Amino acid sequence: MNLPNIGSDLPEIALRTAVIYVVLILLLRLRGKAGVGQMSILDLVLVLVISNGVQNAMIGDNTTLYGGLVAATTLVVVDWIIQSATSRSRRAQRLLEGEPALLVRDGHVLARTMERQGITNDDLRAALRAHGLERPSDAHLVVLETSGAISVVPASARLKPAASPPGPLA
Repeated sequence: MNLPNIGSDLPEIALRTAVIYVVLILLLRLRGKAGVGQMSILDLVLVLVISNGVQNAMIGDNTTLYGGLVAATTLVVVDWIIQSATSRSRRAQRLLEGEPALLVRDGHVLARTMERQGITNDDLRAALRAHGLERPSDAHLVVLETSGAISVVPASARLKPAASPPGPLA
């Protein structure tokens, strides 16, 4: 009985795949949250070109079923390790996912933050419209979440301080 040649390059495939995955996560993290939450045609082309470009770097000349399975398994395992680390460590979560960014506070646009996060005025206006608001002055807070989504708290929803501390319930 002949055993299939699974190749001696499988550990190398696993290592290359893990390195490429981690580097891509870091590169996309540096790109900013806006690119994650709002995929444009340019973003789609970028993802397609990257995936085609790194495929060969991951598996090299090994186009066997085993090479593909090792690469796929490595991606899932590394992703699981990263998800586990971010769920257990606030520091790892901040490093890999970032923190929410305040874009509007009490109706005032924080232009430097918007520029740093890659959010345009058109993006901001679209988010406001999606929440039924016309202008930034209609918002108490606008936040770019770590997922890339934009959350809006209308000015009308501002919490008002209590006149006196609540007493015991009767």
